[in-house]
Amino acid sequence: MKQRTLGRQGLVVSAMGLGCMGMSEFYGPGDDAESVRVIHRAIELGVTFLDTADMYGPFKNEELVGRAIADRRDRVILATKFGNVRTADGGWLGQSGKPDYVRSACDASLMRLGVDVIDLYYQHRVDKNTPIEDTVGAMAELVKAGKVRYLGLSEAAPATIRRAHAVHPISALQTEYSLWQRDCEPEILPTVRELGIGFVPYSPLGRGFLTGAYRKPTDFVHGDFRLHGPRFQGDNFTANLAIVESVEAMAATKGVSAAQLALAWVMAKGDDVVPIPGTKRMKWLEVNAGAAAVVLGPEDVAALDAAVPRGITKGDRYPDMSTVNR
Repeated sequence: MKQRTLGRQGLVVSAMGLGCMGMSEFYGPGDDAESVRVIHRAIELGVTFLDTADMYGPFKNEELVGRAIADRRDRVILATKFGNVRTADGGWLGQSGKPDYVRSACDASLMRLGVDVIDLYYQHRVDKNTPIEDTVGAMAELVKAGKVRYLGLSEAAPATIRRAHAVHPISALQTEYSLWQRDCEPEILPTVRELGIGFVPYSPLGRGFLTGAYRKPTDFVHGDFRLHGPRFQGDNFTANLAIVESVEAMAATKGVSAAQLALAWVMAKGDDVVPIPGTKRMKWLEVNAGAAAVVLGPEDVAALDAAVPRGITKGDRYPDMSTVNR
């Protein structure tokens, strides 16, 4: 697995990461023992950039990742997030970027992860009631204290990114990006590139839809949060299948899977782009990791751009879009 650099502060990560969220919540029941095996296999394959957050589980995912890396901490780059506030029983309390909360959330994450330092610490969602300068100021204090190495933002708007970066260098912005979610291309990607900030696409497989594994809503297991997503419902689901079919047809000409082609497209968008496809299954981990060896030329990227143009996907990506790109 090749390495890529995020930002200008020295953060070097594997060219593809592993999103760990689904191991603990949102995508149906999990198996902790299998998830640990998946994480260990990812590290063996060179996928050493691990992504979690305090809210996943809630709290359980950080504990799971912490157990998995306890004897191999020096082999991974560990990213986690704060800002989406939840109760232990899964309740939602909104967003917080208040300085006191930033400090307490970091200490709690360090304890759950069982580590002395977090490599990349993101604000998960922007708190519209707290100036970003105050939030990033508190995050900068964590860097000075040696608790955090690099700072990141998630789902932040261009103006917010600029204000944050003026307080302390931001190394990475995490935002959804895939063949069916390209809204970041006109403004967000140019902004982070101007500022020298790395880009970390989450859901680079369209929440698994671009793999071709889902042909009807009933293919999702009970409790899968995608069942509540506008893109996975009714006529939107049917219309979006055409996107999958386009990707599958082009993948067949390359002798690769639809998932591998979709991931290769994201990775071909620049050396400053590091996707973090998530999975809790060994089969999909190995498929995804194989995408790193798929080389797409400019003509391949252009053909995919044309086959799945920006804005073609039907439906919002969340039932409630109010916290996206603030």
